[in-house]
Amino acid sequence: MPTDSPFVHPDPARPRPARIRRTLAAVSAFALLAPVLLAQPDARGAAALLALTAVLAAVAALLPWPAGRITLGAAAGAVAGASLLVDAVYPGPYRLPAFWLPFEWLALLGLLFRAVRWLPDRSAGPVGGLVGLAAVLLPLRFALRTPQGGAAGPVAGVLISLLPLLGVAAAALYLRVLDARRERAVARARRQQRLEVARGLHDFVAHEITGIVLEAQAGQLPGQEPEETTALLRRLEEAGLRALDSMDEMVGALREPSGREGREGREGRDGQGGTDLKGDRSDGSDRAGGATTRRLGLADLPELVARFGTTGALRATVEQAPGTAGRLSAEAEATAYAVVLEALTNIRRHAPQATEVTVRVAPGERGAVELTVTDDGGPARKPLLRRRPGAGGTGLAGLTARAAAHGGSLTAGPGTPAGWRVGCSLPGR
Repeated sequence: MPTDSPFVHPDPARPRPARIRRTLAAVSAFALLAPVLLAQPDARGAAALLALTAVLAAVAALLPWPAGRITLGAAAGAVAGASLLVDAVYPGPYRLPAFWLPFEWLALLGLLFRAVRWLPDRSAGPVGGLVGLAAVLLPLRFALRTPQGGAAGPVAGVLISLLPLLGVAAAALYLRVLDARRERAVARARRQQRLEVARGLHDFVAHEITGIVLEAQAGQLPGQEPEETTALLRRLEEAGLRALDSMDEMVGALREPSGREGREGREGRDGQGGTDLKGDRSDGSDRAGGATTRRLGLADLPELVARFGTTGALRATVEQAPGTAGRLSAEAEATAYAVVLEALTNIRRHAPQATEVTVRVAPGERGAVELTVTDDGGPARKPLLRRRPGAGGTGLAGLTARAAAHGGSLTAGPGTPAGWRVGCSLPGR
């Protein structure tokens, strides 16, 4: 594969491709120039011209580019122009081009492949077309100077040269398209990875940090008993550890497995146990292998709500109907969990005065699951959590898109008779 490929990473344990290319170019140049010494003295000038043209084509096709300030496009254009010029002004015997013509033609095909394969979009077409034209017209250098050759010889030469040229151009273009698709796929994968990390930061880390801030603000109130202070510090420690574990999981999900590549690496990642919000790992080697976050679902809601209820003077309950288990796919259950997590986080941020929070999970029509999170609003007072202008406000919008991706819906608005209500409907499997 040419070394000017953006995907090539030479193995230092093997000879460098650039060194091999330069050696082949030097050997080819010597092999093409040596026969000039065997030409008749009166034809050596024409032979040298033909040999130099073939050498330029071979060297340009073999050398790694760029070479200093000379790019592949400039070298290919110069070689094609020189070949076309020699076609037009060649002054020597008509039989002489037949010796160097096959070598120059093969070199032009190789140069065409590299030009179409690797040059930027703005120059691949023009330079590739010029090199292709030089390769197609090259047989005319011999055919047009043949005495009494007629038109059949030149036409046959052009057709014979055209067919392989089209095949080479098509192969290079096909590989170029594959590269473009791969680059777009990599860009999409990186964007999706960034979105997953941002979603994890919002869903888990921000949830825990919000609780820590509210607990710290509540701890500043006067009249705290020593037992209350001790319990508060314990809750702060547990929330901080959960936030650290969530961040560690996301960093681990981005880390490549050590010592494994390809299919084995993928199988190793897919087969490893995950980590829950409390940091319990199913396998101690997960961290070293690049652990991923365990999918949380409806079965984890009681623990989440119970933990939420310990961070303030409110009553938080879960009402989950027995028929809801197993109705949703793993991805839909993760979305349901994220909806509850976001709703509880918003209650902490915007309604710390709420005294009662209820999470209901009930079966819906046609195998769907209906999920609601309501709070009573509580007595009106200023929220404890102060936020900078323009911050937040994207959690429910993102979850609405996630619910819609599963064929469901999400609504949020004032509750009856007071408070706030978040509802989500997700279709079954």
